[in-house]
Amino acid sequence: MNYINHFIRGVPFSKSKSRGDLNAPARWKASVIEQTLHQPRVTDACVLKATFLLPPDKFPSDLPYGSDLDNLLKLFLDALNETVFSEAKGKDSRVISLTVMKTMVSSSKEADVHLEILPVKLR
Repeated sequence: MNYINHFIRGVPFSKSKSRGDLNAPARWKASVIEQTLHQPRVTDACVLKATFLLPPDKFPSDLPYGSDLDNLLKLFLDALNETVFSEAKGKDSRVISLTVMKTMVSSSKEADVHLEILPVKLR
């Protein structure tokens, strides 16, 4: 497997949404699947790094530090299980180390996820 360094364009969403556009998570998952279809398949252990670049509306007054990383990551990994991890037994259980962060960008046009996956030889 080669190193994957890929930007997935669009505004990231959590798996569940309680306000606003309730269909946005499903569209985001479909977009991640579409944008990672042609990435290499990961079948061995790997290190995954995801940087969520979130627009200002993902930092409302009741969530001044933005959407929860664990919720953003869950939907994102579910989508990757259908593409990048689709041929791996145990799917995203191949990830042995995970680095996740979020940062604010100035607009929805700049929103995306920077995905990096690095293969690891365990033996």
